[in-house]
Amino acid sequence: MGMTHQDELRNAHGKKLATLALGAIGVVFGDIGTSPLYTMKETLGTHGMTPHPTAVLGVLSLIFWSLLIVISLKYVTFVMRADNKGEGGIMALMALAQRSVAGSARARWVLAAIGIFGASLFYGDGVITPAMSVLSAVEGLEVAAPDLDAWILPICLVILLALFAIQRHGTNLVGKAFAPVMCVWFVVLAVLGIHQIVMHPQVLLALNPAYGVAFFIDHGKQAFIALGGVVLALTGGEALYADMGHFGKRPIRIAWFGFVLPALLINYFGQGALLLHDQTAIENPFYKLVPENLLYPMVALSTAAAVIASQAVISGAFSMTREAMQLGYSPRMAVVHTSREMSGQIFVPWINRLLLVLVVLAVLGFRSSNNLGAAYGIAVTGTMTMTTLLALVVAKRRWNWNWPAVIIVGAIFLVVDLAFFGANALKIAHGGWFPLVLGVVIFAVMTTWRRGRDLVVREIKQSGLALEPFVANIADHPPLRVPGTAVFLTANQNAVPHAMLHNLKHNKVLHERNVLLTVEMLETPVAEHDERMELIDYGGEFYGLQLRYGFAEDPNIPLSLTRASALGMDFDMMDTTFFLSRENIVADARRPGMALWRDKLFAFLARNALPATAFFQIPGNRLIELGAQVEI
Repeated sequence: MGMTHQDELRNAHGKKLATLALGAIGVVFGDIGTSPLYTMKETLGTHGMTPHPTAVLGVLSLIFWSLLIVISLKYVTFVMRADNKGEGGIMALMALAQRSVAGSARARWVLAAIGIFGASLFYGDGVITPAMSVLSAVEGLEVAAPDLDAWILPICLVILLALFAIQRHGTNLVGKAFAPVMCVWFVVLAVLGIHQIVMHPQVLLALNPAYGVAFFIDHGKQAFIALGGVVLALTGGEALYADMGHFGKRPIRIAWFGFVLPALLINYFGQGALLLHDQTAIENPFYKLVPENLLYPMVALSTAAAVIASQAVISGAFSMTREAMQLGYSPRMAVVHTSREMSGQIFVPWINRLLLVLVVLAVLGFRSSNNLGAAYGIAVTGTMTMTTLLALVVAKRRWNWNWPAVIIVGAIFLVVDLAFFGANALKIAHGGWFPLVLGVVIFAVMTTWRRGRDLVVREIKQSGLALEPFVANIADHPPLRVPGTAVFLTANQNAVPHAMLHNLKHNKVLHERNVLLTVEMLETPVAEHDERMELIDYGGEFYGLQLRYGFAEDPNIPLSLTRASALGMDFDMMDTTFFLSRENIVADARRPGMALWRDKLFAFLARNALPATAFFQIPGNRLIELGAQVEI
């Protein structure tokens, strides 16, 4: 019997879903997939704890239940529901939460602070993940050939330099190799683990949460400190959410529950089974699972997986930077598109260089994955806590959950998040300071940029001439009008742009048609078709045009203007001149607004930001820039 049309559609849908799930395995799960390299060693090996059977079963129980509660329940089931028109990540979540409290300026400010601090710590994650993953993979050489110990750092640095050098070619190029490598990686994780579990099945007792509870009762403070190691099993939860826009919820959920989670659990339990009968394996339980003659191929596979894990976080940092720029929290930077098919695949050269420098400093400063473990946990748990808070606001305000539901869910997730954060806070002196300092610096830059832009816009609005009387005056006393269209970029539709006044004052002319153009960034990833453009006719051939873009879109003003014919206004680009006031920011201590150091920081950032014209893709040969001094 032949296939019905319905069957064919179902097959096609199934194939697409399978392809997306496979792609997700390659990109989304790299970070969490390389956690078995270091989690058990970090939890039981570096805290002076003897890996006797009750400790091993207790830690395994904590890892098992943490993966279920934090990743499966919180991220994959709860937080991924909070998508901003399909986009994920803490900046998209912050915009969604802010929209749900639109009426309250104070609530929006608090949510912005939570989101920005979470994003700042995510950049810390972007620095530590490549350093930690690659170091852990290459440290397998110590097990294979202890004489190669001195070569570990140089090999790591070469791999990291190569990783950042290929970024400009885009994840598309590297991505094609990702999925097969990560599939092999997860299969190998499961195979290595199964062998030990079959030999020592008593390790499965750790599925009982009572062993995790007993671990705390028996070891007290040491068990709490060990939580700082357990959290390493959860690194990558945030990247999983941030990459949701690339693959969609369903493929990520299918890949997680059907393939990635079982492989990870089998490997962790395999490491536990090995430690139950050989406590000396704690030196490096992951590589001790590997048969000796396969150690070198395993180091190579681990390094490839570590590079892929790093790639996921680096791509996440690029995406988040673009969102921060569009939402007004970051200076404008050049963004290079590396794929014609996927708009989300981008390369931000400035961020790439900054991450490379910081990653190399982290490797040279910390020198081993053990030392980096303390720094890693703070970045991960800090971002996780901020994500939980924002998601709870969305649940209450957008999904209309009742208070008891919000409180119960919030209590479960926040108790876990804060316990992990507290355990890592104990390690601030031993490296935890690194992502915190990094986070505070990025937080200061992002909040200063946002506040500075608000002050500049306020200053421009206060100092402008009212538009309506000006248009009426022009009608009464018409100056010389020259052919063509002048487009004035302005933040205030009700005031005469400085550039127009300069043109009239110095050149004594106006164009035939004058358009005041305002660009607005929305708190949604993509603008709806009917909200993209709005035209106001002020009379006397003066028009106001408002263009709106989503935070995941690239504003292209010339392209948008060619579509304005739908509103009855045609633009001939060869007959259109763009005018822009370039603000020269001057820090003035006497003015209220920001502290002087923040004024100076903002002035520095503004001088070095990508010009608005390049950001909006305005051709240089159609542009006239006029300077304007703004004191803040």
